[in-house]
Amino acid sequence: MSVAPNAAAESQRGTSLNTMEMSVTTGGPGMSGHRQRSVKRRRWGGLRQQWKLLGLFEIDQEHEFYNLTCMMKEGLAAAIQSTIDNAPTNELSDDDFTLEVTQIHKDFTMETFAGPVFASLRGSLGMTEQEYQQSLCSENCYLQFISNSKSKADFFLTNDKRFFLKTQNKREIKFLLANLKIYMEHLRKYPHSLLVKFLGVHRIQIPRRRKKYFIVMQSVFYPDDRINARYDIKGCEVSRWTEPAPEGSQIIVVLKDLNFEGQFITLDQQRPWLLRQVEIDTQFLRRLNVLDYSLLLAHQPLHHDERHQGLSFATLIMRTKKSVNPGSSPIHANMAAVPGAVIEDDSTLPLSETDSGLKLPHAWGALSCGSLQTCRVHARPGSGTAELPDFKTQNRRLLPNLKNPLHVIDGPEQRYFIGIIDIFTVYSFKKRLEHLWKRLRHPGRSFSTVSPQTYCLRLCQWVQDHTK
Repeated sequence: MSVAPNAAAESQRGTSLNTMEMSVTTGGPGMSGHRQRSVKRRRWGGLRQQWKLLGLFEIDQEHEFYNLTCMMKEGLAAAIQSTIDNAPTNELSDDDFTLEVTQIHKDFTMETFAGPVFASLRGSLGMTEQEYQQSLCSENCYLQFISNSKSKADFFLTNDKRFFLKTQNKREIKFLLANLKIYMEHLRKYPHSLLVKFLGVHRIQIPRRRKKYFIVMQSVFYPDDRINARYDIKGCEVSRWTEPAPEGSQIIVVLKDLNFEGQFITLDQQRPWLLRQVEIDTQFLRRLNVLDYSLLLAHQPLHHDERHQGLSFATLIMRTKKSVNPGSSPIHANMAAVPGAVIEDDSTLPLSETDSGLKLPHAWGALSCGSLQTCRVHARPGSGTAELPDFKTQNRRLLPNLKNPLHVIDGPEQRYFIGIIDIFTVYSFKKRLEHLWKRLRHPGRSFSTVSPQTYCLRLCQWVQDHTK
């Protein structure tokens, strides 16, 4: 399923956008006036297309990353196809967490790290390998997202905006792989975690270029059709203001803490769940000695029918099934999938009202606030009794029947998209020195470089203060 251009076409398209801009500026040796005007028209057409895409840059044939993203698509298509053709049947082993698979292509090589582990996670999220492959490897161009973060990473989105691809340095990749097992265990223990879901780790090697590592993540802001504001929250004030986009502009600007002041995340009865889950996830990151992560937040108004929709019995059953088992993995069909999925058969959750024995203590009261308590499911006579996990211990909630349920929470008036990202910064000796320097430079002000314990508590306090 190769989508990379052939060698001849590649050589014709090899000129980057930056080079093209230089030629237009200088006139270029031998470039005619008509040629200059043609290039300018193409550039302007590209800019108009970028504005049409809400500020995202479409990586077309003239984009500097076009060849790279074509290779990434080709490599990912082959890697995912290998998983489809050789679906593992056993539980994950220690070897799966250290597995490295190299596939050689015409113009590059692609390495895939811990493939079976990430395939297991994708399956547990209700994602088939075919749809994952289709989204990452379709004929449509990737989109480039230019963020206002200090990171030197490159950000790409699939054309449907479902998945993020982000370049990482070697240290960050080593940190993720070294802690992959406890990351997976955390997701198994807390299936509705707000931590970003890593779906793949890869390295691409192009001759005469440096190796490039990249990760694939599920986008927190999916689907983003109606989102009207996005924030990156760190719980501090230094350098935490971003100039908003001009009124009426469609350019995406991710705002920061100070931009959110005076506003609240209004969840009503779902607020205790959010406070508890942020505490659980940040305490996990504290144990990893990590800081400088972000709480991503976006919101959009609910439609009238979304605000006042009734919770019918059929809807209750469907949403409860989603909350118990977000997806039955096609890879591990006969085992509990990570994170925290329960083996599903006819004796677990009933599908119809007439064949149901679902009993939830104080069911309607608990479900109305979006949380799930310990429940017992009684099977049909003669098939025994099945005990479901302790939902309160796992801090599960009643998930919405939406495409991205783990990161979507509905309040009375707004739908919120919430997730925790950028979890690779360790509190190293260098960071401790940076902390001391910032204390001198910003006396009495809060900044991002603090101990993991302080960072954890401060972000929890921010959520406490800005929710109701």
